[in-house]
Amino acid sequence: MELEAIGRKHAGEDQINWITAFFMAMFHVGAIAALFFFSWKALFVACFLWWVSGSLGIGMSYHRLLTHRGYKTPKWVEYFLTVCATLALEGGPIFWVATHRIHHKYSDQEGDPHSPIDGTWWAHMGWILMGKSMHHDTTTLARYVPDLAKDKFHVWITKYHYVPMIVLGVILLAIGGLPFVMWGIFMRTVIGLHATWAVNSITHMWGSRRFSTRDLSTNNFLVAIFTFGEGWHNNHHAHPTSARHGLTWYEVDLNWYGIWVLKTLGLAWDIRKVNLAEIKGGLVAAPNGGLVAAQFTD
Repeated sequence: MELEAIGRKHAGEDQINWITAFFMAMFHVGAIAALFFFSWKALFVACFLWWVSGSLGIGMSYHRLLTHRGYKTPKWVEYFLTVCATLALEGGPIFWVATHRIHHKYSDQEGDPHSPIDGTWWAHMGWILMGKSMHHDTTTLARYVPDLAKDKFHVWITKYHYVPMIVLGVILLAIGGLPFVMWGIFMRTVIGLHATWAVNSITHMWGSRRFSTRDLSTNNFLVAIFTFGEGWHNNHHAHPTSARHGLTWYEVDLNWYGIWVLKTLGLAWDIRKVNLAEIKGGLVAAPNGGLVAAQFTD
């Protein structure tokens, strides 16, 4: 189907998406230029916005809330987290969620948009730079995200996902000048992009495997640190709807801690999670409240 070929590698048919390539190149040049505009305040701003876009946005919103519905929140919280995610420059929610759902459906098989089976570079960023871009094609994408396609806000923000980034850039320029823009927009965005792309590439090649899944997913500590917990990828592929990816005390999962804070504040409920002790016993909680068998390889 059309969307399933967004990032699929077709020998001899790959074409560079010049618009995407231009902006990716511009941001990487900007990140290098940021080194000449260093200030401690700018670095702090970059780190804060990295957390806002990468943890509140990509991890807690696009991934665990919108894609897998691992928990529920009030609509205003969902929309706020979604706006945070657009600051990562990874497209609007309908595009991101549709692509990720397809990844789980065909993980490391024909049809996976970004599998290292098609090459490390392809899995990391080649699939973004080459092939068809469908960031604004909400009609086609709707087949894979019927829940989001019915929501006017998600449809609008998918078409205009770049607007929050532009507004942020203007604000940073006004309050901190070029250093804030270079670090808060360019450097922060490039680091965040490569961290997310590392989940697609590195965690499907290097790491440990706690569960016997049908794909190549692994748990990678370093990727988990740079993605606020998304690097516990084998845990995630074994239990996709779980809002908690780090299953032990040493598997640091800041995105889960954020969801826990929302729950404590009464802003998150119906949270799906698995308990490692139950998994080791051969049973895990199922969405319907029952128990299902688990494959544990440790």
